[in-house]
Amino acid sequence: MEDFRIFKRKIYSRLLQWKQEENGRTALLIKGARRVGKSTIVKEFARMEYKSYMLVDFAKASDEVKGLFSDLMNLDFIFLRLQAIYNVVLEERQSLIIFDEVQECPLARQAIKTLVQDHRYDYIETGSLISIRKKSENIIIPSEEERIEMYPMDYEEFRWAVGDEATVPLLRKFYEKRLPLDQALRKSMRDFRLYMLVGGMPQAVNEYLDTNNMSRVDKVKRGIIDLYIEDFGKIDPSGRAARLFSAIPSELNKNASRYQVASVLSDSERKNLDEVLEKMRESMTVNFAFHSDDPNVGLAMHCDMDQYKMFVGDTGLFVTMAFWDKDVTENIIYDKLLSDKLSANLGYVYENIVAQVLTATGNKLFYHTWPTESRKHNYEVDFLLSREAKLWPLEVKSSGYKSHASLDAFCKKFSNRVGERFLVYTKDYRKDGATTLLPVVMTMFL
Repeated sequence: MEDFRIFKRKIYSRLLQWKQEENGRTALLIKGARRVGKSTIVKEFARMEYKSYMLVDFAKASDEVKGLFSDLMNLDFIFLRLQAIYNVVLEERQSLIIFDEVQECPLARQAIKTLVQDHRYDYIETGSLISIRKKSENIIIPSEEERIEMYPMDYEEFRWAVGDEATVPLLRKFYEKRLPLDQALRKSMRDFRLYMLVGGMPQAVNEYLDTNNMSRVDKVKRGIIDLYIEDFGKIDPSGRAARLFSAIPSELNKNASRYQVASVLSDSERKNLDEVLEKMRESMTVNFAFHSDDPNVGLAMHCDMDQYKMFVGDTGLFVTMAFWDKDVTENIIYDKLLSDKLSANLGYVYENIVAQVLTATGNKLFYHTWPTESRKHNYEVDFLLSREAKLWPLEVKSSGYKSHASLDAFCKKFSNRVGERFLVYTKDYRKDGATTLLPVVMTMFL
């Protein structure tokens, strides 16, 4: 892990802002799925912005280190012991202490209140999959803790990683001026599909840059998926979380109006599922979209927590899961995906990437379905965004755009609630009546 490139990440500026504005008055907790790069970016931040830093990794820390936080009467002794154990000299107001995988030592997290009040050093905590909440049940959560979420590398960060700083600002200009990409569309879409296939997990991006071999990248992604499944086994020994996670691609492929738990779990296994789903949500490996029963600006007030869709947090991992039946997804499948020639209907891959992009840009996910006039099937709007006093409905398509019946029906039904409306697809920017047809690569600007 140590020989990885240090990728430029947007969260860095957020860390800088916290350091400058808070000046040690709060600790920062960074939550995110495993392997999204939390520890790497925090170490880089510590190296660049402080005179010295100490990284306490509670996944590996000794009992002595964990035991130091059970009695906070003598902070001088605690700091002396830590400096001796980690061989780091801490300097007042110029050093950062990082509590990595803090969920593995709840007492250290509880100690944050006292440590922050002491004000000698700055503190950043990172926490991931093995439910932070579960391990925090018997401690007092410090109010001096600011929390931010970290996601896989977004498309712009991915472009930075491959040495391209120009593409995304240029795309933004086209979006703001509402102009088609014309000649640039083909390359823009190919570049974006590459991001969809590699994904935003730093390890996978690193492997792609090292080898340019998609089978090797796939192997790395399989390792991460195995790790997640192993983690799900720890937070849910019944195995239900792991099975629900693994079934996401096949569930989306059914094009049903919700995740059909009954096709994955037996009757008895479906009892008391709420806690399992909550743990999956907390893990940040999955993005949930909830059904909005009465679509309006306060979407969260009218959502049905029992009717939902699940998306994989990283689309690169999603693609690997979709071809899990092979030991390694061969380069030929990736080549066909990259050149948009794979025959399988890949609409669900595009739906997953849109869910990922919207989540990373700060949106909670909601959708809406209702029966058609004939009641033989349902209309469905894939995503609903709340913008000022209006809703922006989104329909996602992997190919054709001649019809957007669901979008039209939704806008007719809720005409007074709708602002802009979008069909997100793989072709160029254009207008079709009141509907904006938007290349999927521009989703990040919505």
